[in-house]
Amino acid sequence: MGQVELPNKLYFRIGEVARIVGVKPYVLRYWETEFAVLKPGKTPSRHRLYRRRDVELLLEIKHLLYEEGFTIAGAKKRLKEREKDESSPVVPQIDYRKELDAIREDLRALHRILREKPS
Repeated sequence: MGQVELPNKLYFRIGEVARIVGVKPYVLRYWETEFAVLKPGKTPSRHRLYRRRDVELLLEIKHLLYEEGFTIAGAKKRLKEREKDESSPVVPQIDYRKELDAIREDLRALHRILREKPS
């Protein structure tokens, strides 16, 4: 996916986002209906305000659909998998019972050493 330089702003209007992403505004509105993760804010006058994260997500959606050839359903699935992968950190499986037994044995050995040591 080619890198797009996003302006250093917090919020973007739909016209700006359409230019950045390279699609028409109606495509962005359609994608909002298909991808639940896209929830732009609205101004009191009901204009859409996209956050930087929304724009990055839209660029990723465009990449999946236009360059990778995914269907809407396939792109949704890929985004969901990616979200799941990012939200579940890789934590090594620890056998706590074994670890506690090893600590207990070390403490017993230390206790024996201290008991045997003449004062």
